[in-house]
Amino acid sequence: MYRIDVLCVGASSFDLVFQVDHHPLPDEKTTADGFIGCGGGPAANASIMVARMGLQAAFAGYLGLDLFGRLHLEELRAAGVNTDLVVRGEDPTPVSCVLVKPTGERSLVNYRAADPRGRRGSIATGISPRVMLFDGHEPDLSLAFLTGARERGIRTVLDAGSLNRGTALLFDRVEYPVCSERFACDFTGTASPEAALDRLNPPGRCVVVTLGEKGVLWKRDGKKGRVPAFPVRAVDTTGAGDVFHGAFAGSLAVGNSWDGMLAYACAAAALCCTRLGARTGIPTGPEVDRFLGAFRDRGLPPHPSG
Repeated sequence: MYRIDVLCVGASSFDLVFQVDHHPLPDEKTTADGFIGCGGGPAANASIMVARMGLQAAFAGYLGLDLFGRLHLEELRAAGVNTDLVVRGEDPTPVSCVLVKPTGERSLVNYRAADPRGRRGSIATGISPRVMLFDGHEPDLSLAFLTGARERGIRTVLDAGSLNRGTALLFDRVEYPVCSERFACDFTGTASPEAALDRLNPPGRCVVVTLGEKGVLWKRDGKKGRVPAFPVRAVDTTGAGDVFHGAFAGSLAVGNSWDGMLAYACAAAALCCTRLGARTGIPTGPEVDRFLGAFRDRGLPPHPSG
């Protein structure tokens, strides 16, 4: 069996990203100032981030036997991601249309024609990565991978971006739930991420709540803190969360300290926001190291997490 540092399980798509000066009004036609087409999806993007850290990444999910599926598969392989666990079929590859404004804010529409989860039950065997990252979009497949993971010493991370069947089902089964502010509040029924954090910390686990440009909150071993976001000029925030989760899982795989993991993930997410497109914005490991080094050289703390 080949060595895998991080296995990313979940969604893939093909993203059509349009850079616009404003969101179109009803019946308005407008022209984009920029355009890129590239692979996307939370788990797929996270696998690219892991690979760009110089680690061995694998992606398990679905791609259609269509043009978008072929292009996405080629991207994953070109990045060095192991695609042996990708299942392909007649259902079309999910497609996302992303409109990005000059502020970096974006709107996204995703189309998934069908749910071919039933074809994938047998692929969750015979692999033992250091870390497994789940995005909740493949709950049944994820549960199959989770079977016996703790007993084999495999660390598990959940990218809980929104409250749905998958993220609700997996939340109590992973060691490191890393949640968006939206998920945290919806899951706990609270109005603030700070209040949600106190309810999201089962014994023996670490919880992280991502807040976008406001940084992250965390709770671990009875302690909690906040890590501010790194200041950057945002071009496109698409994929920043995916990159954060991939960098977090990669850092966990190589045994970084808790502060080091959070700092690295925040830095990677910040760098992703400086470029158009989620996939094209994913930084390399050396780029993240240089970015963190610049803060240290200026005498600034790279991870103020008290």
